[in-house]
Amino acid sequence: MNVLLFGATGMVGQAVLRECLLDPDIQLVETIGRTATGVKNAKLREIVHRDLLDYGPVEAQLSGFDACLFCLGVASRGMPESDYHRLTYQLTLAAANTLVRLNPLMTFILVSGAGTDSSERGRMMWARVKGKTENALLRLPFKAAYMFRPGFIEPLHGIRSKTPLYRHFYTITKPILPLLRSLLPNQILTTEELGRAMLIAAKRGAPKSVLETRDIRALIVSQTSPQDA
Repeated sequence: MNVLLFGATGMVGQAVLRECLLDPDIQLVETIGRTATGVKNAKLREIVHRDLLDYGPVEAQLSGFDACLFCLGVASRGMPESDYHRLTYQLTLAAANTLVRLNPLMTFILVSGAGTDSSERGRMMWARVKGKTENALLRLPFKAAYMFRPGFIEPLHGIRSKTPLYRHFYTITKPILPLLRSLLPNQILTTEELGRAMLIAAKRGAPKSVLETRDIRALIVSQTSPQDA
């Protein structure tokens, strides 16, 4: 498979890139973002592109892909709705509309978030905007589209969030994570689990188009062979 990855320098994107490079079924992973990842690997190709609302200058490099793993996202804290809408809905749809035209047989996977509002009418601004984004993606004529809604994500393998507040939160909660995992097994995923599940959906599909944490974990379990258990 050839995979296109957005947001490879963020916490989730770093994890997805790691899993892509480890997966023997992935022959090429191309990242696109405002900065390079700094990772060196024979399977990796990078596009540094500043304007993520306009892909005209790099369109020639965006065809021939089987899947897009879209991990770009911003925190809504303190942000006006108009800005959050531009950086969430408009940015995502700018990429998706370009890709569905160039790769009609592509599978598109978005990392959204737990609590997303599919009705687009709820009280939480970020949830409405994410719901609008998901709904728009599901209407596009991709081969398949999956909306991943993880809750708490535990970073592994030295991966760190770019957001200082999140890094502080992970530092505080790290000592109690084993207890939280035992009490809330369907609320917590590791970065590795999330990355693996996205690749499973990209390669084999998923039973539903919107996957909450419980569904994401079930997807991993369903693909685990007896030898791996």
